[in-house]
Amino acid sequence: MKLILPLVLALIGIGAGVGAGLTLRPATEARSTDEMADAPDETATSVFARLNNQFVVPVVVDGAVRSLVVLSLSLEVDEGAENDVYDREPRIRDAFLRVLFEHANLGGFEGPFTQTDLLEALRRNLLAAARDAVSSTVRDVLIIEIVRQDVQI
Repeated sequence: MKLILPLVLALIGIGAGVGAGLTLRPATEARSTDEMADAPDETATSVFARLNNQFVVPVVVDGAVRSLVVLSLSLEVDEGAENDVYDREPRIRDAFLRVLFEHANLGGFEGPFTQTDLLEALRRNLLAAARDAVSSTVRDVLIIEIVRQDVQI
């Protein structure tokens, strides 16, 4: 009889935990046909092309540089396409700097700038810029390093 009460309480706790987990689980969204067409072929081999120099982005507040954000980026591309990345690196860097400056101007590097949603939005925009600059062989943009250095006034 002494074991029944703890056993019942444990089962109720487990049931409540499972129910809460199912209730609070994020909804999965069905991928549209456009997204599936843009998705890379998972069976193909990919390689990583690291861009040679870091990106330095000033964060301007009220007309003054308040901090600098330094990023190192790599592109995941289909195998054999890494030479395309290196051949077009000036165009890629220009496109990336446009995206990074826009992100900074919208306040993306202020406050908790490493929040998942902010970085995901930045990655999406960088990926679109990379695909415009190189081609659809670009699978992903990886943020290898990111640091913000506040400037003392």
